[in-house]
Amino acid sequence: MSNAQEMKTDDVLRVELEVFRAEHRDLDEAIHALEESGRADQLRLRRLKKQKLSLKDKIARIEDKLTPDIIA
Repeated sequence: MSNAQEMKTDDVLRVELEVFRAEHRDLDEAIHALEESGRADQLRLRRLKKQKLSLKDKIARIEDKLTPDIIA
């Protein structure tokens, strides 16, 4: 892959990373609001938490791709 294509791919990954981070924050706020309301549907909370965890995994994978390998 050429250097220009790698940069383009990195740029796309950075944009995806920011989108996923924003979604993760939104889910966190939604979960917190549901828990604070005291009327939270447990099934809905579990689904939101599972979705949040999935986003966290996606974020970690993208961060790993963007972080250069360091040879020790």
